[in-house]
Amino acid sequence: MTDINLKGQSLARSAEAPSTPPGEPVWDIIELLFYAYRDFVGDADEVLEEFGFGRAHHRVIHFVHRYPGLKVADLLDVLRITKQSLGRVLKQLIDEGYIVQRAGESDKRQRLLYATPKGEALVAKLAGLQTDRIMAALKGLDATGTETVRRFLRAMIDHDDPDKVLQAVLGGGRPGQRETR
Repeated sequence: MTDINLKGQSLARSAEAPSTPPGEPVWDIIELLFYAYRDFVGDADEVLEEFGFGRAHHRVIHFVHRYPGLKVADLLDVLRITKQSLGRVLKQLIDEGYIVQRAGESDKRQRLLYATPKGEALVAKLAGLQTDRIMAALKGLDATGTETVRRFLRAMIDHDDPDKVLQAVLGGGRPGQRETR
């Protein structure tokens, strides 16, 4: 790896354990996360742009596809965006046939969301791009290394969040399912 010097600090680091003193910023990891996120979402951004969609559309269709019957209220908790912001994105996805909205069986006031076949195809395309990037990054790691990456990412998430979908992700299931481990 080539060293990149910014204000006299090199971005190249050794593969050894972090030697950052307690309380000091871990600049290399912070910056690596910024770049990893940029490139991870960038692959999908190029496809989304062709449809006139952005990252909010991607997040909405992703979670609706992964959790069929997701309530609008729960989606708001997942995305942490305003009702107004979700409304604009959701309306576009519904109007263009990527998502359908149905009333709840027992409570007709509930608005349950489902991806259409068109929405599922878009999610598959985007997830394929992101899976390719993840698999390339995991190449060369054994199962223990891959599990370390998963543990690291889970540890980066606030676990006291009441978000039902997040709890399912952390527990390895879907909303309403109990963990079977």
